[in-house]
Amino acid sequence: MTETAFANHLVDWLGSESAVLAGAFVAAALISYFVVRRVVVRLISAALERTPVRWDDALIERGVFTQFAFLAPALILIYGLQFFPDLAEIGRRVLLAYVAVNIVIIVDRLLSAGLDVYQQYPLSRRRPIKGYMQLAKMALYILGGVFAVCTLLDVSPWGILSGLGALTAVLILVFKDTIMSLIASIQIAAYDLVQKGDWIEMPQYGADGDVIDVALHTVKVQNWDKTIVTIPTHKLVEDSFKNWRGMTDSGGRRIKRSLLIDQSSVRFCDDALLKRLRGVERLKPYLDAKEEELASANAELGDDLLINRRALTNLGTFRAYVEAYLRDNRYIHKGMTFPVRQLAPTPDGLPLEIYVFTNDTDWGRYEAIQADIFDHLLAAIPTFELRLFQHPTGHDFNRLAGPAV
Repeated sequence: MTETAFANHLVDWLGSESAVLAGAFVAAALISYFVVRRVVVRLISAALERTPVRWDDALIERGVFTQFAFLAPALILIYGLQFFPDLAEIGRRVLLAYVAVNIVIIVDRLLSAGLDVYQQYPLSRRRPIKGYMQLAKMALYILGGVFAVCTLLDVSPWGILSGLGALTAVLILVFKDTIMSLIASIQIAAYDLVQKGDWIEMPQYGADGDVIDVALHTVKVQNWDKTIVTIPTHKLVEDSFKNWRGMTDSGGRRIKRSLLIDQSSVRFCDDALLKRLRGVERLKPYLDAKEEELASANAELGDDLLINRRALTNLGTFRAYVEAYLRDNRYIHKGMTFPVRQLAPTPDGLPLEIYVFTNDTDWGRYEAIQADIFDHLLAAIPTFELRLFQHPTGHDFNRLAGPAV
């Protein structure tokens, strides 16, 4: 057909009743879209916003009802195809594929809305399902795409799906990471290995912070310096990591730190030191009990030499003071491990280790509690005529050398 003949045929068709009817259906389809989008969807949204439940808000935010506006024109055009026998077959296939794509998008948004609603409940922290939702969406798009293509080509989808069996090995290779991540997600959920909000450490991946997202393929960790590390989900099953959730759930956070005592300052308590220590309120019960115990033990000993008798030492008395001070501290957890102990002597002094738990697990407050405790104990040590060990500094050498000439 020449260009002139085609132009004449097009002019004749545009002037026919079929063209007018086609234009009417196209106009009706456009009007239906704007009516549904601008009127129906807004009325539905306004009605749902006034309901007391929260799940319907997720449907609005995800645009589930908005997507229905794209289906209205297709339904009108499908109805109008009966008036155009020549275009009925190809038009039906195109419109059905279009409808299939829109239904896939609607279901995708419904799944996203369902995930939003689920994440509003505390259970979502212990049982994240984002990975499963992502897998469901992947399957949805694959099936939707197969159906749309089969509709356009007018072939049975079962033939294509059955043919996929021959490509299983290729699919396993292509989706290897997805399959591994799916299995890891199931294990993480089944064994409750990690939840959103957990503080985890994985030094091999540079992760030390809070988990902010648990998805199918990745787990996102926000470090304390606000950087974000992305870890493959299956690595949480393959490699070891530290989860601090047990500390948070227990309600106590450990303090494990030692005071290094200069061993040359350890000695027996003489009367002058004991008299001064009796002025310390926290030590009165300890000293009274010890005085009675030592008097009874030394009653039959006539030797006045201290080494031959039972006697208090300044280090033992200081250890008793530390324990009394910690028991009076309202920030120390009294129901957890509570030793104040000596460790083996070292070239850097005699470690007096404090091994207790605070009743506040917040990092900032924990550090403040710990600092306050050791500020006090460091200042209290001279009262017991003890010295802390530290390596000589330039100030020490200058003091030994005397004033400059």
